[in-house]
Amino acid sequence: MLSDWLISLEGTEAGRQLALTLAVSAAFLHAVFGALQKGRHDPWLSRGAIDASYALMAAPFALFVVPWPEPHMWLIFLGVWVIHVIYKLLQAMAYTKGAYTVVYPVVRGTGPLFAVIGAYWLFGETFTPVQWLGVGVLLAGIFGLAVYNFVFLVTARETLGIALLLAVATGSFVALYTTYDAYGIRATADPFTFLAWFFMIDGITMPIYAYWRWRRMGADQPTVGPLMLRGFFGGLVAFASFGSIMLATRLDKVGEAAVLRETSTVFAALIGWLVLKETVGPRRIALMALIAVGAVIVEMGG
Repeated sequence: MLSDWLISLEGTEAGRQLALTLAVSAAFLHAVFGALQKGRHDPWLSRGAIDASYALMAAPFALFVVPWPEPHMWLIFLGVWVIHVIYKLLQAMAYTKGAYTVVYPVVRGTGPLFAVIGAYWLFGETFTPVQWLGVGVLLAGIFGLAVYNFVFLVTARETLGIALLLAVATGSFVALYTTYDAYGIRATADPFTFLAWFFMIDGITMPIYAYWRWRRMGADQPTVGPLMLRGFFGGLVAFASFGSIMLATRLDKVGEAAVLRETSTVFAALIGWLVLKETVGPRRIALMALIAVGAVIVEMGG
């Protein structure tokens, strides 16, 4: 059984290597996920379509396939729901105010610092001096990117300040859900029980607001078909991305997995440039790469 195999890898070198692969895979997939939400549709509608898709896809597995959650898990799932709803509200607000290549790196880069601190307090995890050097390099890239955007960016200039503030706030909730979800997936015997119920519960709220928002758009309503198609693909990416990082945090250190995921900033830069046609430029690419280099130092210094 897949669950038994994963559990047998916990605390082993093979488990560490699998966690590394899962965290880097989550990095790429999360950049794709962010682009799907930002895309050409209203970010609120995109998020609603994505959440509806993965909730519907997860429901049969939660109800009929995986073991049901233990009684103590229901309170944990309530916390998961609250944290993720606030995170998604902040994320959509940030995307509404700023360009993808501005918001995404700051969100994904701010999260690891808080996640490392949270993993220390919650799980007793510690970093070596070399790993803290990597965190410093990563933060240098983040704040360098923020300063560069303040000085040179022209697009959405009037909302840049609030976009960056929202991005930092969103990053803090990235750290919160990373550590809390790691606690949750470790609190149940079968990790796939947590994943299936997480996706079903997490996908309930945003579709309701998205539908209300869509109804009020009048003549500007986007066609439902393309929006739901984006939601379907986004749901599949969410399963792979969020599922990978949650499994990685069960198999190995939460802090290291959180930092490695932030190599997604490099993928985000490429997606923003090639797919969303946003101006990136060599300096911003270099700063985003610095964030990724910091993540690599963290992994190599462990």
